[in-house]
Amino acid sequence: MVKLTVNGTEHEFSGDPDMPLLWYLRDIQGLTGTKFGCGQALCGACTVHLDGAAVRSCQTPVAAAEGSSVTTIEGLSPDGNHPVQVAWRELNVAQCGYCQTGQMMQAAALLKDMPNPTDDQIDDQMTGNICRCGTYTRIRAAIHQAARLQEAAR
Repeated sequence: MVKLTVNGTEHEFSGDPDMPLLWYLRDIQGLTGTKFGCGQALCGACTVHLDGAAVRSCQTPVAAAEGSSVTTIEGLSPDGNHPVQVAWRELNVAQCGYCQTGQMMQAAALLKDMPNPTDDQIDDQMTGNICRCGTYTRIRAAIHQAARLQEAAR
């Protein structure tokens, strides 16, 4: 039995502890904001937070979340107004949108650790999140915008 907290709600899972966290979130919890991309932790579409750290849920077994807190895009902000989400909307970052939840989750973790990142720090921290549409310039601009929004809210 794996006990974990997902978006602030405690859960128990009696299934296969080796099941990828991605499938637990999508298929068992119905949280479909986390996307399947490559299945090999290379693209970042499945990024969620595990105790505040960005992880690739496609390669993280449910057992690794035992006693931990998992945050998905649905739990990032109850009203969708996390600074990253606001900046993404304000700057129209998404093109096809498939990778964007993973991008936002990676960006939120980045801003938690580096409240005012440089372009090089953003590029370094976001390098594992791939966007087929090539919206990297808008993603970087949105991270800077989110940093400003975050600072203004303090």
